[in-house]
Amino acid sequence: MSALPPFLRPFQQDVVVLEPCVNAVFPHDKLDASAHAFWWPSHVDIPPAVLLFIPGNPGLVEFYTPFLAALHEKSGGRLSILAHGHLGHSPAVPHGGAYKDPYSVGLTAQVESALEAVDAIKAAFPQSAIAVAGHSVGAWITLQVMKARPDTIASVFLLFPTIAHIAKTPNGHSLSWVFRSPLPRLISYASVLTRALPLRVLAMLFPDWPHTQVLVLRTLLHARSAVYASLSLAHEEMVTIRDLDATLLQEYSRRLHFYFAKSDGWVGQQKEDILKAFDAGSSSVKIVHGQADIPHSFCINHGEQLAQQCFEWLLSARLL
Repeated sequence: MSALPPFLRPFQQDVVVLEPCVNAVFPHDKLDASAHAFWWPSHVDIPPAVLLFIPGNPGLVEFYTPFLAALHEKSGGRLSILAHGHLGHSPAVPHGGAYKDPYSVGLTAQVESALEAVDAIKAAFPQSAIAVAGHSVGAWITLQVMKARPDTIASVFLLFPTIAHIAKTPNGHSLSWVFRSPLPRLISYASVLTRALPLRVLAMLFPDWPHTQVLVLRTLLHARSAVYASLSLAHEEMVTIRDLDATLLQEYSRRLHFYFAKSDGWVGQQKEDILKAFDAGSSSVKIVHGQADIPHSFCINHGEQLAQQCFEWLLSARLL
């Protein structure tokens, strides 16, 4: 097994990981909780950069294994990658301390856990640059990390960013009612019924999904607490993520990299508001408008394309 940094502990779980990825747990001592994590070590003693990846919702790192494995490979193994799952979202990671009740884990806790991860990376790799990438709500969490640790973060990659007025997006309009009490709890109780659903039936419901991704989905659906944690976090996103922090975007524009879908029901008109926050003639922010066939849930089938884009960003930022 590849060596783990001091802030991670080995984790034995029945998941498929691609070498040299290591399955691990991040014990958050300050939060008295633990998060599921994947670690891709660098092939050099002192990696030029360490990338912290923050997932969307649901925050299961298993969904992103093909994307992150491809990015690690493209870096020639020089890049170290920490994929940090959301507290309360991994069915296999036990809950303890302040978060022994997985239903209590919200956005504030996710931000605090990401900050602790950044601080741990900085302490373990003081000579390495730190980049943070976030998908969907992970992009919003990434910006909070950037705001709190501006002297630590060298670059941020915001993939399909839901960073303003999620409730006003097309999907927010149509689905926000599902996230309101008491539905998250009722749905989580009903999710146990999926245990009787044969895997082949689940695969038929998601015919375009690779087998490994269907297995991840099944693991999520079989865990009532994880289903509730995901739905309740979605509700908090609806009511918390509102006005765009244009000042933050402008202040750190040189470090920002955006990837937008051609059409994204979780971003909607907010994409135009984000673009208006920058002066196209003078800002050095990097913005990529993705191909028409790459959806918001890119991690299911389009990890290779996003890995290539993130690799190019790492090169342009001179982090590799």
